[in-house]
Amino acid sequence: MFSFKSLLVAFAGLAVTVSAHDGVTQKFAPVSPGSLMKGEPTGTMVKIGGVDTYVARPPHIKKGCKEAISSSPCDIFGLPLPNNKLLADRFALETSLPVYVPDYLNGDPIPYNATTIDLTEWLPRHGEDVTSPLILSVIGGLKKQGVKTFATTAYCFGGLYAMRLAQNNTVAVSVSAHPSFLTVPEDFETLQAKSKVPIQIHSAELDTGFTPAIALVADGVMNGTTTENTKRYKPGYTRYAHAGMAHGFAVRPANASDPVEVAELDAAFYAAVKAIKTYL
Repeated sequence: MFSFKSLLVAFAGLAVTVSAHDGVTQKFAPVSPGSLMKGEPTGTMVKIGGVDTYVARPPHIKKGCKEAISSSPCDIFGLPLPNNKLLADRFALETSLPVYVPDYLNGDPIPYNATTIDLTEWLPRHGEDVTSPLILSVIGGLKKQGVKTFATTAYCFGGLYAMRLAQNNTVAVSVSAHPSFLTVPEDFETLQAKSKVPIQIHSAELDTGFTPAIALVADGVMNGTTTENTKRYKPGYTRYAHAGMAHGFAVRPANASDPVEVAELDAAFYAAVKAIKTYL
């Protein structure tokens, strides 16, 4: 049973696997929308805080309920990619809470059926200075509606925003899968110094951004096994390593008909649901 007033789950994912380690930004990995999930989205589009937002509502919701799941950014392919809406629908069904997915790309996603993708001009239009205000506008709009407590789950590019929301204690729990654009170990050292938010991360063995080696560096900081950090992260830290999976597996499996890939996606999804229920 949920014991919280509200819930923000941030869905996000950028197929570009860009991370940083010791101040060095890694190269882009190949960008792919993966396979389309089966089904048709059942939600509607509304404006929250002035931002176009996809809303997925559960079949049954208590009258006057102030609990909600709001999602921060989708992946680089945005709301036009059906997977992003279908995941929102699924979270709504599993949690019996409404889910909100803002168009933080401002109607400027990468077409998921594009044959070639050039991010050199696209990425500068979607930096933190542009996307963060949109996420915070949705949070602010929900607060005006009575939302009081937030959680975030994020994919790929959204992992950066899950990190920022956790560092600033804006959320009550943070979950991310194959996060990108993180600075390691610095971002995790900031968590250790400032955050009170439980952290869950899903890493992919074949991810060329948040690689297994970089994930181990993050583990060292959070588990207190480095020279600089000798104390375990008190709020709670868990990382699940998904063997054989590539970047994007938790939102865009390479083959949505492959039972192994579906099982890994499901594992990440239900772990996120469990974390939300545990900490909120």
